This record gives sequence, structure tokens and C-alpha cells, in this order.
Amino acid sequence: MATKWTIGGDAADPQLLARFWAAALDYVIEPGFDGPDGAGIIDPSEVGPAIGFLRVPEAKTAKNRLHLDIRVAGPGERSPESAVRMRAKAAALVELGATQVREDFYGDQLGHIVMLDPEGNEFCVG
Repeated sequence: MATKWTIGGDAADPQLLARFWAAALDYVIEPGFDGPDGAGIIDPSEVGPAIGFLRVPEAKTAKNRLHLDIRVAGPGERSPESAVRMRAKAAALVELGATQVREDFYGDQLGHIVMLDPEGNEFCVG
């Protein structure tokens, strides 16, 4: 059996990031871990890792060294249909507070969409 693990992230507003990422990943707020200095989210199916956000005093100053990618394109080669799924997910995330930065292509097919979460952390929709 694999060891259970959690992804931890710093935040200026842990509750804001917890709400954003819970909606983005179809997770739920972790019961008992939703206070002023920290909030967590969990996969309701208990398959994916938990993600915790802790309040820190300093602002983000550089590119993330680790980030989450949201995979909606589907398996195999990129196609017009996978581009539709990626763009639909990116648009939904913008409605939740994300910022779309750019679209990157693999040849003539959309490869992934670079985005920022509400606190400016980079991630991709692929």
C-alpha cells in the first residue's frame, strides 16, 4: 500500500485558495482544517492527495518550483476535441478567479493553457 501524502502550499489567504482549488479539482473543504491560518481540501473519493494551504506573511516573489496541472485533454494525441475541453475548463477557472496567461501549442494542436490561480501561482490546463 502506498503512503498517503499531502501537497502543502503557502498562501496569503488560505481559504481563498482552498475554495478555488476545491472547485477546480472537484475536491471538498477538509473538515476540521479550515481556520484563519490554514485550510485544506480533500478528494471526496479518497483517491487523490489532500492539499493544505498555510498562511505566510511574505508575498509570492518568483515562479513556482512545483505546480499542479489539471488534465482534461484526455489520453493520446492532442486533437480539436481536446482543445475544446481544455478551453472550456480554462474558461470555468477564469470564472472562479484564475487568470489565463497563454496557450502553448505542440505543432498545430493546443498542448496546454498556462494559467495563474487567484494568488498568482502558475499552473497548466492540459
